[in-house]
Formats: sequence, structure tokens, C-alpha cells
Amino acid sequence: MSQQDEALPPVPDDIREAGRLAPDHWLGVVDPMWSGAGKPPEWAMTGRWRSGLDGEIVEWEDNPGYRPSPRALGWPEPQDEVDRAVQLASTGYGPGEAVPAALVGREVAVLTAPGGGLLGAAASDGTPVVPVFTSSVFLHTAGRFAFELLGVDDLLTRLPEGHVLYLNPPAAVSMLLDPDAVRDAVRDGAGERTPAAPARRTARLLTEAVHPVRGADA
Repeated sequence: MSQQDEALPPVPDDIREAGRLAPDHWLGVVDPMWSGAGKPPEWAMTGRWRSGLDGEIVEWEDNPGYRPSPRALGWPEPQDEVDRAVQLASTGYGPGEAVPAALVGREVAVLTAPGGGLLGAAASDGTPVVPVFTSSVFLHTAGRFAFELLGVDDLLTRLPEGHVLYLNPPAAVSMLLDPDAVRDAVRDGAGERTPAAPARRTARLLTEAVHPVRGADA
């Protein structure tokens, strides 16, 4: 939205200086997390300032296609590499494939049901899930529940049929993840993937809470 005729938002000092050095120019502003080489993509631009003929800043214009990064959204610093990959994938600043790749070789915590199996839950759309915690911070935030530490390979073998992984429910942003995406990443890490193997499944984002409904037998 153009604000040429309205009061300008606060102008950063570096923008004022850039305007003096480049009169009558548009000066783009890049999201603080963008670190790619070359010209930033349009979606990483928060907006742009315009300098007048005298070098003073006279206008601000929002970029309607801007995607705020985790830092711009004020999310806390990631607790681990999985949390980092989820944050970046959910905002478009990183690939979705990085999430299952970050799980390979990790030990995670899962909640346990009274019978000793993995505790199942239901997403808001009814999808059966198993909550998975990659950081003790998220595990303890979830409450004082019984849990078990498992290697990701073991988790995949014990995951009940038809369930997906629900990564770090208490995090700033959590994710529903198809276990086949993790299996593919494990095969990649072991050098076992072949051209005939199915493509990675796309991770699905979830920000709503889920509600435990039953214990899923291991």
C-alpha cells in the first residue's frame, strides 16, 4: 500500500543514507533472514522505500507477495535442527525435504499409553497422529506425561498403521509429517535409494492443537 500522502513509518538510518546517495530511486528492503546469493526473490522483499529528488525518503510501499521469515514473525530461536527445518519449511525459506532429513539418526521422545504402546492422538481433521518431540523443551512443555526415548528407525517400525508423525506440538509451528517421507530420507542417508523408489511425500503443516483420544498399540 502506498503511503506517499500519509505519515511515513519510521525510516531506518541506513535507508536515509541510501536515499541521500541515490536520489529519486526505489530502495528495496530484504527480510532479515534472507541470505541467498544474487538478487533476492520477490517473496523475500518486505517492501520498498522511495527517495525524492533531494534524496529524502518520501514514500513506503508494502510488498503484497512478501513471505515473513521465522525471525520476522518473532518466533523463538529453534531448539534443534528439526525445529529449524520446520520453521524454515513452513515459511518458505527452506525446503520441506529438510524436515525428514533432519530426523535421520536422531533420538526422539514419544508419549506412552497405559498399556505401554505409543500414545495416539487425532488432528483437528481426524487424521491419526503420534506426537513426537525432538527437544526436551517441547516434551516438558507438553506436560508431565509418561514417555519413551526411541531412535527414529525404531519409531518407524512401531508406528501404528495409518498414523502420521506430529512433530513438536508445543513449538512455534508444528508439522504433520508422512512417515514414508522419513523412510525415504533414511534410505537416502544409507545410500539405499534407487531411481524406482517413490518420491518423497510432502510434509503438511499443522498449527492447531490435537487431542489425545486413545493409546495406539505398538
